[in-house]
Amino acid sequence: MTVKILVTGGTFDKEYMELTGELIFKNTHVHEMLDLARCKIDLKIRTLMMIDSLDMTDYHRNIILEKCKNSKEKRILITHGTDTMAKTAEFLGREIKDRTIVLTGALVPYAFGSSDGLFNLGSALAFVQSLPPGIYIVMNGRYFTFDNVKKNKTTGVFEEINDDEN
Repeated sequence: MTVKILVTGGTFDKEYMELTGELIFKNTHVHEMLDLARCKIDLKIRTLMMIDSLDMTDYHRNIILEKCKNSKEKRILITHGTDTMAKTAEFLGREIKDRTIVLTGALVPYAFGSSDGLFNLGSALAFVQSLPPGIYIVMNGRYFTFDNVKKNKTTGVFEEINDDEN
């Protein structure tokens, strides 16, 4: 089983520009993360874009959608910024039914060393191989279906919209 990874940017891949204090994009950290994790999964990695998810539009989402639809791989992992990850998952969920697609990201850039990104990437790789066809978000060791997830802007944690406990 081959897993396709589509890189779109997000906090996962941001770096600190010391001279300006800005967070910027250079190259994806996904290859380095996979090497560090000693990942032995058969992967195909493609960088589609390197943008902050707050800058993502339906134009960008259509690029992601077409790459997913036209991929020969049926299991796809998408690295994505967390601010609009649920919106992209819903966008894909309306169109794709025959593939297992997992979106994941990080709240802290991988380059900072204290990132949740490595854990989220590993969890996402496990879930994309084991979940049935559908569109999912994987963060903090949990998976969520595209139609029942939101990012809690206060806590920074993803949670179910229809949580039976509340």
